[in-house]
Amino acid sequence: MNNQIGSQPLAGHRTTLTLLLLVYTLSISDRMILSILFPDIKAEFGLSDTQLGLLGGISFALFYATVGLPIARLADQYSRKRIIIISLVIFSLMTAFSGLAAGFISLLLLRICVGIGEAGVNPASQSIVADYFPPKRRGFAMATLMLGGSFGMMLGFVGGGFIAEAYGWRIALVSIGLPGLLLAAVMARLLKEPGRGTFEAETPPPPPPILTTVAAMWGNPAMRHLVAGATIAAMMSYGITQWLPTFFMRTHDLSQSETGMMMAGVFGILGAVGALVAGKWFDRLSLRGFQYGLWMLTIVPFISMPLFMLGLLADNLTIAMLFFIIPAFAANYFMGPILAMVQTLSPVNMRAVSSAIQMLCINLVGLGLGPLLVGMLSDLLSPRYGDDALGVALAYFTVLGFWGALHCWLCGRAIAKQQAQQQAK
Repeated sequence: MNNQIGSQPLAGHRTTLTLLLLVYTLSISDRMILSILFPDIKAEFGLSDTQLGLLGGISFALFYATVGLPIARLADQYSRKRIIIISLVIFSLMTAFSGLAAGFISLLLLRICVGIGEAGVNPASQSIVADYFPPKRRGFAMATLMLGGSFGMMLGFVGGGFIAEAYGWRIALVSIGLPGLLLAAVMARLLKEPGRGTFEAETPPPPPPILTTVAAMWGNPAMRHLVAGATIAAMMSYGITQWLPTFFMRTHDLSQSETGMMMAGVFGILGAVGALVAGKWFDRLSLRGFQYGLWMLTIVPFISMPLFMLGLLADNLTIAMLFFIIPAFAANYFMGPILAMVQTLSPVNMRAVSSAIQMLCINLVGLGLGPLLVGMLSDLLSPRYGDDALGVALAYFTVLGFWGALHCWLCGRAIAKQQAQQQAK
């Protein structure tokens, strides 16, 4: 029996969570900066929206997702700290080298390398967080970790926008990439890795083969719907986020720096607050049963998505931003609770691989296809809508949010059924 089981996090949880948050922030800034640079890259290399979608999506996601599985298997066996630091060094260097790209193919290959570097960050980080926090407090902890999404977006959009305007898109990539090397040195000294299964009753057995974890996840109806809901929500989120800066620059004639400031101020700050609120609310509802937290996630798209569509189709920027307030607040609501549930539903010896499988689906399908499909849809609608085609494409794409909500509801129902069966025994 583990004598550390309790309701309080381990000592040092704040320092650890802060360091992991910083790593995730840099990974997202390195990932998202390309979207603020799309107009410059398109002009220099003469690219179509479909090619930009490839750069912003599947080129990164394909290797990020697939390489993540074997790395996660290592994270369930070996030092998660070392995996995170090595990953940080690789993706930081590859982002900086992207500023030296000679054309579409070389930039595509470098973005693939960024994806490979980032593949080890999330599974290992989420596994460490799960060992620092008890189950009923993981929702808020994971939501805090996922703040890196908002902070990274703000850093990439604001920093990338201002640097690109002043010095060009190549210097912007170099400037955003290099700070990761300094953080890697800090983490080597300060990051402390906890024992595995800290809040579980028994010492976990050795991790099984990856296919065994896949079978276990597929055999759990709640996990199946959880993964499906997260994947669809991520496809919508990544597709919108990668193209929204270009939308503002094309439709409302904003500069890169203006777009970056607006994205950071509205979607970055409100998204960060919304993620924390969703994580805290999820933990509170989960005290009654995890299904109640999941059903809360189901309601959000029905409130936010119609307003987002109206904002995309509004001619006036001020009116559009008013419509965007609630959707911006809800932009990152699902990630913390869903990642917490993956850790809670997974056996201790499968956590990192389960997280990697979840992230494979989120990134291979969500990040890989989301920006690409929006770009293809924009090109398809251009003959009819002209410069408004991207906004119309994003509005159509938003409908995916309702499909994701259905799977969250089905996941909650499956959990409620499992709880009822356990109580009946």
